[in-house]
Amino acid sequence: MSDEARRRYNRETGSNLKPPVTGRVKPGSKDAGRRRSFCARMSGVKGPTSKGGKLTPKGAALKRWKC
Repeated sequence: MSDEARRRYNRETGSNLKPPVTGRVKPGSKDAGRRRSFCARMSGVKGPTSKGGKLTPKGAALKRWKC
């Protein structure tokens, strides 16, 4: 989700959706915990990460989050 879309969603729903953790993080930090949690959740989802040589949305998300 783009920054603009995330801001709009947060404004409309009152939520606090954060951007993905894509950079280097300190072990034990909040961002490291978010990454570990996301990777564990998303890796458990059934379905392929690539199909016909192309990444599926699941595979693209796992790659973006460096899982």
